[in-house]
Amino acid sequence: MTAEELAHFLGDAAVGDVRDALDSVAAHYRDRGVQLVERGKRWHFETAPDLAHLLRREKEQVRRLSRAATEVLAIIAYHEPVSRAEIESIRGVQTSGGTLDVLMEAGWVKIAGRREVPGRPTIYATTPEFLDHFGLSSRRDLPGLAELKATGLLDPIDDAYDALVGEDVEVADPVEAEPGD
Repeated sequence: MTAEELAHFLGDAAVGDVRDALDSVAAHYRDRGVQLVERGKRWHFETAPDLAHLLRREKEQVRRLSRAATEVLAIIAYHEPVSRAEIESIRGVQTSGGTLDVLMEAGWVKIAGRREVPGRPTIYATTPEFLDHFGLSSRRDLPGLAELKATGLLDPIDDAYDALVGEDVEVADPVEAEPGD
């Protein structure tokens, strides 16, 4: 529940007081088997990460996303709200409707409305389930460019090329180079 919903449930208590109480309860449970956490502005109890494997009864079904679905999810997460045309513009290729359907079935993407432009295209956004699944409190917790480079997720060839161009080094064209030059 959100702090506002809890405040209403408690007889219209002050939202600030409810937030303070939630922070106090979260601190109390911080080093215990269950923890009170806020994900997407909603508070809930969850099993401490170090004990979760002990309570799991069902084996989780690993759901691997296609590369296209992963790209679309990343674009929506970083640029939301975003239309399908904007997704296609960023990716440089057409996006299958099935790709968006897979993300919506997983509960990570939702229809967020329509743009107020001609044609009124549908716009998409991430859900609180997306934040919860990836352990994010908000979209501000998504990794930035520096973090992505540090983990090696960005193409190092682009960095090498940028460094080379930045040094004003003359590069010979291999097609025009004569043997022995």
